[in-house]
Amino acid sequence: MTSPKKAAPGSERRAHLVQLAGDLFAEKGFRATTVREIADAAGILSGSLYHHFDSKESIGDEILSAFLEDVLEGYREATRDAGDPRRAIEQIVRSSTATLGRHRAALTMLQNDWNYFSGQPRFAYLRTAMKEIEQTWIEQLERGKESGQFRADLDARLIYRLLRDILWIPTSWKQSQGNGWNADQVNDGLLRLLFEGINAR
Repeated sequence: MTSPKKAAPGSERRAHLVQLAGDLFAEKGFRATTVREIADAAGILSGSLYHHFDSKESIGDEILSAFLEDVLEGYREATRDAGDPRRAIEQIVRSSTATLGRHRAALTMLQNDWNYFSGQPRFAYLRTAMKEIEQTWIEQLERGKESGQFRADLDARLIYRLLRDILWIPTSWKQSQGNGWNADQVNDGLLRLLFEGINAR
């Protein structure tokens, strides 16, 4: 019986460097973090970092592209498998929470340095991905209006922006507060608030 394959040492080292860099980018900001600081955190010389990446932007690119690919994969699966808009939105919310939990550094990078990234040609895919994310939400909300599931006067674009930002918030809770809520509880609370409101029935 053959033993399971192990990741090549080079790929493990690269993944470790990406994780260290992501933590620094999230803590200090992408622009404020230097290559030397990343190398120091990894216990290597700055020049050694260039054996794995040609620039700091390459590391940022790897972090952000992996994040957005994961987000979009979850969104596409949610809308492909769901039979109605409410079900699709429920799946999008749950997928988003799981994905954001896996990519906290990337989310913080986008929140803190969006203006920088969105202005760089190398990161042009960010706007494309965010447009697809927004369009996915709006399409499901509009479908719900058309089917009578959601209110006819609902402003789909506004609701999307509100929900997107609300979904981002619990990621920072988990980093800084021992609140005791798990992902399912956060999802259930948000979905209950969204679909049922807070008025007593």
